[in-house]
Amino acid sequence: MEEIKLTMEPAFNEEPAAPALTLEMEEEKKPEVVMQEEAALTPAEQKMVADFAQKIDITNTTQVMQYGSVAQKKIAGFSESALANVRTKDLGEIGEAITGLVTELKGFDIEEEEKGFLGFFKKTGNKISSMKAKYDKAEVNVDKICTVLENHQVQLLKDIAMLDKMYEMNLAYFKELSMYILAGKKKLHEVETTVLPPMVKKAKRTGLPEDAQAANDMDAMCQSFEKKLHDLELTRMVSIQMGPQIRLVQNNDKIMAEKIQSSLVNTIPLWKSQMVLALGIAHSTQAIEAQRAVTDMTNDLLRKNADALKMGSIQAAKESERGIVDIETLKHTNEQLISTLDEVAHIQEEGRQKRREAEAELGRIEGELKQKLLEIRNASTTVSQA
Repeated sequence: MEEIKLTMEPAFNEEPAAPALTLEMEEEKKPEVVMQEEAALTPAEQKMVADFAQKIDITNTTQVMQYGSVAQKKIAGFSESALANVRTKDLGEIGEAITGLVTELKGFDIEEEEKGFLGFFKKTGNKISSMKAKYDKAEVNVDKICTVLENHQVQLLKDIAMLDKMYEMNLAYFKELSMYILAGKKKLHEVETTVLPPMVKKAKRTGLPEDAQAANDMDAMCQSFEKKLHDLELTRMVSIQMGPQIRLVQNNDKIMAEKIQSSLVNTIPLWKSQMVLALGIAHSTQAIEAQRAVTDMTNDLLRKNADALKMGSIQAAKESERGIVDIETLKHTNEQLISTLDEVAHIQEEGRQKRREAEAELGRIEGELKQKLLEIRNASTTVSQA
């Protein structure tokens, strides 16, 4: 922890502003002494506060303006450092890297799209190579993400150590500022109880303007120093708030560092070991599927050959038992021959009958023709004779 040293040296080289003159003077001011913080100090620190309080001159405007400014400047610079640490940290990038890692691992797929019997042989021939190619590609991406995460982890661990130092520095600044406030309150209490009341009484007793002005000036200086102490207390409140803020940032860094550590020592090795198992299972599955395919194909071939042998044997037996000409064929042929002979005889008979009828008809027609010709000849002879 940084050594605490109280000093009257100014932190800024500024010209002191002219003090305002308070025309109204309080008759009596009840001092409010808050010394509970003094119990938290060591005896040596309490002595340092008491000795430093004796050096304070509230009538010195420059000293009052610069009182505690060294500690205030340390707190201000420290706050800027803490803010810069928070502002430059990009925890979102770490979250994106972890999300990318999970996405890469979940997106790894070893399934093939080949279907059907021919697709099986293509799949069994290429599956292992395809799995290894996909694994190699995924492993490259995973290694890149792991490198990013490892770099972030190193930076987070450095930040955690740096935040521990910042927390210790903040405690030192807080105690130093508290000691300035305690010393100032001691001096203010001393002035308000031992210096200001006699001056007020003297002004009342003498009624002289210069005595009244002196008392009024002293009262104004006390008020100005009290305001300065109030400013220091506000600065101390900033330091008080800075402690839990530092721890919050540090806890966030620890959480992210632990997440990264878990991903590096658990998730990645587990994924790789599972890939080894997956490749081994794929080899066994490939052998089993190949043997199953051969067995199925052999069984199908035997069934088809048995069916073909049965059909061939039955047909051969049937053919061997058949004569040259089937009885059914001879019977059919005989029936058709008889039917043909009957039809021919019937047709011939009908032909003979038609011819006889035709001859009779032809005789009749010839007779009619001859008769007609005789009639025509007779008619011609009669006309000639006449």
